[in-house]
Amino acid sequence: MASALSLQNLTKIYGKKVAVNGISLDIPAGSFYGLVGPNGAGKTTTLQMCTGMLLPTNGSVSLFDDDVWANLDSARARMGVMPQADEIFDRLTGQQLLVYAGLLRGMDKTEVTRRAQDLLNAFDLTEAAKKLVSDYSTGMKKKICLASAMIHSPRILFLDEPFEAVDPVSSANLKDILKEYVSTGGTVVISSHVMSLVEKMCSHVAVIANGNVRAAGTLEEVAAGSDLENRFLDLVGGRHDAARLDWLQGGDNE
Repeated sequence: MASALSLQNLTKIYGKKVAVNGISLDIPAGSFYGLVGPNGAGKTTTLQMCTGMLLPTNGSVSLFDDDVWANLDSARARMGVMPQADEIFDRLTGQQLLVYAGLLRGMDKTEVTRRAQDLLNAFDLTEAAKKLVSDYSTGMKKKICLASAMIHSPRILFLDEPFEAVDPVSSANLKDILKEYVSTGGTVVISSHVMSLVEKMCSHVAVIANGNVRAAGTLEEVAAGSDLENRFLDLVGGRHDAARLDWLQGGDNE
């Protein structure tokens, strides 16, 4: 299977701290790929280097066989990066935000207006189209952020914890849209520390801890016949017996 994204010896060092330690990964085109790891594992840093937001200390990133950092403009045209809610212009309405995102991509206004309406319909945001994004719920903000990353029909989507603090209904709608996108040949790269989500959504997974890849491959290969969460804990370590707090008692101890 051809690679959509290839990381070779990707490294990021801050002073004496190695945030990402020579990661090499091949992410197949048309896959739903999960980067999983504990907080501080290096997932977000890796995504930022892949999307041209953070210059690597060493190594390379190729998107459909083109070096991302040598051809940054063309690489960014092919990718959709879901912003965080605090990174968008929330004083715009949902419709305005989507049109603005498309115009920034150089799209024709008539076409971007049509696509914005399609996305509002698909994400169940039609009734909120004229409302300021600042008045949206957390789930609605996640949806409008994802929609803004899809407006230009990218070949690959990068999503950093897209389901965090999202209600079950909004989460289900987001998952359905992403599955449909992958079914058309799109590639999704998602970072998460929620194993149940990754197990349901992803075809491939890489387990990252302390800036290193501990395992990578198809979901079945990484799980190795075990529950993914248990396999994850075996790979990253850190689990210990529950601390015994003599004073913490749920019964009647008066």
